[in-house]
Amino acid sequence: MKTNTQKLLFLMLCLPVFLFGQTVVKGTVTEQSTSIPLPGVNVVIKGTTTGTTTDFDGNYQIQVNNGDVIVFSYVGYASQEITYSGQSTLDVQLSEDAAQLEEVVVIGYGTTTKKDATGSVEAITSKGFTKGNIVTPENLINGRIAGVSVNTSGAPGSGSQIRIRGGASINGSNDPLIIIDGLPISNDGVTGSRGVLASINPNDIDSFSVLKDASATAIYGSRASNGVIIIVTKKGKSTFSATYDTQYSFGEVTNTIDVFSADAYRQLVASQPINGTTIDESLLGNANTNWQNEIFRNTVSSQHNISMQGSLFKVLPARFSFSVVDQEGALKASKFERRNLSLSLNPKFFDDHLKVSLNANFAFEDNRFADAGQIGAAMRYDPTQPVFDADSPFGGFYQHRTGNQVANGTTNPVAQLLQRTNLGDANRLYGNLNFDYKFHFLPELRAVVNLGYDKTEAKGFDTRDRLQATTDQDILFKGESRQNTQERTNELFDGYLNYKKDIDNVGLDFTAGYSYQRFTNGGKNGRNITDPLSVDDFYTDPDVVLIGFFGRANFSLDDKYLLTLTYRRDGTSRFSKENQWGNFPAAAFAWSISDEDFMNDSKVFSNLKLRLGYGITGQQSITEKDIFLNRYRGGIANSQFQFGNEIIESLIASEINPDLKWEETTTMEVGIDYGLFNNKVSGSLNFFQKNSTDLLFTAAVPDGANFSNSVIQNIGELQIQGLEFSVNTDVISNDDLKVDFNFNATLLDREVKELALGQDVRTGGISGGTGTNIQLHREGEAPNSFYVFKQLYDGNGRPIEGAYADLNGDNIINDNDRYIKENPGANAIFGFQSNVFYKNLDFSFNLRANLGNYVYNNVKSSRAQYELLLDNAVLGNIPTSVLDTDFQRTADVIISDLFVENASFLRMDNITLGYTFNKISKTLKSVRVWGGVQNVFTITNYSGLDPEVTDNDSDLTLTLGIDNVVYPRPRTVLVGANIKF
Repeated sequence: MKTNTQKLLFLMLCLPVFLFGQTVVKGTVTEQSTSIPLPGVNVVIKGTTTGTTTDFDGNYQIQVNNGDVIVFSYVGYASQEITYSGQSTLDVQLSEDAAQLEEVVVIGYGTTTKKDATGSVEAITSKGFTKGNIVTPENLINGRIAGVSVNTSGAPGSGSQIRIRGGASINGSNDPLIIIDGLPISNDGVTGSRGVLASINPNDIDSFSVLKDASATAIYGSRASNGVIIIVTKKGKSTFSATYDTQYSFGEVTNTIDVFSADAYRQLVASQPINGTTIDESLLGNANTNWQNEIFRNTVSSQHNISMQGSLFKVLPARFSFSVVDQEGALKASKFERRNLSLSLNPKFFDDHLKVSLNANFAFEDNRFADAGQIGAAMRYDPTQPVFDADSPFGGFYQHRTGNQVANGTTNPVAQLLQRTNLGDANRLYGNLNFDYKFHFLPELRAVVNLGYDKTEAKGFDTRDRLQATTDQDILFKGESRQNTQERTNELFDGYLNYKKDIDNVGLDFTAGYSYQRFTNGGKNGRNITDPLSVDDFYTDPDVVLIGFFGRANFSLDDKYLLTLTYRRDGTSRFSKENQWGNFPAAAFAWSISDEDFMNDSKVFSNLKLRLGYGITGQQSITEKDIFLNRYRGGIANSQFQFGNEIIESLIASEINPDLKWEETTTMEVGIDYGLFNNKVSGSLNFFQKNSTDLLFTAAVPDGANFSNSVIQNIGELQIQGLEFSVNTDVISNDDLKVDFNFNATLLDREVKELALGQDVRTGGISGGTGTNIQLHREGEAPNSFYVFKQLYDGNGRPIEGAYADLNGDNIINDNDRYIKENPGANAIFGFQSNVFYKNLDFSFNLRANLGNYVYNNVKSSRAQYELLLDNAVLGNIPTSVLDTDFQRTADVIISDLFVENASFLRMDNITLGYTFNKISKTLKSVRVWGGVQNVFTITNYSGLDPEVTDNDSDLTLTLGIDNVVYPRPRTVLVGANIKF
């Protein structure tokens, strides 16, 4: 008893010492870049279990002793350790840990980490996006990822040609599968819209994952041959924040095709340069008009984005955003407007066992399309004639005419643009509802259900003024007015189970599931309401249904040896019963060499992983949705038969191919991921080979063998080999100065391995000749190779008109003397981006380059000949490049190899400079003001307008590698501000 009493007295005497030795410290933890409070931050005394977490407002309180080390840690942020030295208040700022943020990579039906990835997958988050005048989301990754190219025209809101490793097909689609929050979307366009991604707000996107090899993409089976792009949108967070982004841009077309000025044109006509023909000089006018300047304009555009995120009622993480885009086109009358609303809700239930994610997006896209064909008309129109004529019956615009009769020839391009109102209106609702349930009785097992929906309702209104000049007497002074409608839907159900468990040193991760997706499409091609005899054309496409069963198994041993096995069985309604189903297996192995004992002492390699992959993917994306069926279409109004007093409309059989099946691509890859000097330098090196067989190819059939002279078939094989290299490095990284750069390079070699019966296939239609093709598919050559005559030159090095080499030596110049000269595909593609941060100042730029790509200059080949000074009954302008050749007739020169030009280039896409003002007030956290330039410069030897020839212009249908008037990319000056609350 005495002993216990003594102990109690001792404790009572010591208690004040403990009480006065231990202090309560409190403070607030915030995010360094935004000063936004961070809830849920772990605050722990190092070496003990004593700790707490910050509340909703980032506040904490903890008892500490002098000398204690307090550790502040939060997912996605670099931990901080602070030694307590008597402060009563201790406020802490945590900075984002880029390595942690980029560690998680979204893949098909799940996630992985960079460390555990066995396939060729690259992820890029919002911090690494390309900066500048970004209107459509695909340009956020332009030049940023090895093997990925994005080619966008200068049209406002223009869609893009996206290629991953050069695609995988010849005649079929080469577009990658795009998935937004688990919803695969259709690559088919819709009336009134600029493109499949034109309705998506780039500011809503959090990350891209690009799946490149078959071991990564095979989980999507029948649609994965061209690669997969997974887009993840921004989600709600528990802390409140708001952001307002505003941007204004001022564009100018800085480069046009050189044609003769009015004075030079008069001199040229007076010189009578056409052999054997006299030009009527009385047709010349007295004006001095630069028609290209007249159809182009300087543009003013704007973007505004508002986003708010936080926790509703302190339990429901949510995000809301609203954006407005108003973009003028450089071509008069063209315009793109878009309004976006998005809502994301991310609640959790049952102690976080059930996670629900709702993403709803509304897009309202309004377009005015300008006839891009008038760019060619502006090059062609007589520069001695005025834009306006007060006496003209055609709305006051000058026209070549006799009274009210329009002369045969090119009409006034300015009038054609301004007297036509071609409007498009596309309203889109898309999103998904995802349920992710972790079983209470077996937490290693998850059940995931994803419901997706995408619906677009679109209208098009195309009206030509009744005073618009035309040689068509049926509509002269009547005009035209048509209204088209379209409704497209996309419905998805995905369900899968995932089991993940570590047993000793073995990691297991199994996924198995089912997918159902249905696409519908219907609408109306409207009649001309000014013509009482015209009728509406209604259509309803057959539904396209895709069904898939998929599974994936991941095994890891000692976190060093990784094996992934994938299988998908897909069915499509596009093929007959005998060919509906396809099997798409894949396997990948990875060895984390840097985790081996013999690498423990390495001061160079912080990460080194070898990857091997093999897989088969497919493609079924064809225009015809029921080509395996007997189909009939109604004949035209003149195709009728009369039996007595009864009129019978004819039915015409359509082509049929019941044997059509999947196009399949087999991919093999060897890759190395590396990190050097504690991951200060990181990147990857990949070698791959893709062989596409049973190509979906529209080819000729013998007369009488089908109901068409050509039909889509499975013929041929295409091989693409490539080498990719990427490097990311932090050159300098300290408190005041950070410099980083990303460089990537891709080498590609394409070869047609097999065609039907070994026969060449002509392609690449060009202007300047009826039925003339300039490209060829041939076994042993690259697809779309240029097929031309070899030009001969005189002693002064000038080309001789119509003189070509007799390559086969038969003393006859004919089609047998044409040869393969290069192809449009680049042999090497490069991307380079750098960011510099000095205190509050930031600077960034990005460069792209293509080497070895060639372009056929159809502008020169079909327009730069003296005979074209005569434009039917009127005069026409021609490019000044005719002075370099003195060519007379288009038909004599159009197939010359003179017009196949090296279009290699180096382009600076964007450059931006910004300054951030931090901690302005308790409410206003930061303001960043910035300026920049888009389309800064292009270095190239190509003589045309732009070495990057797009096939995605709004009104132009262009062929790969053929330059026949492109919508110019304007140089744009940008100013903007980013305000965070």
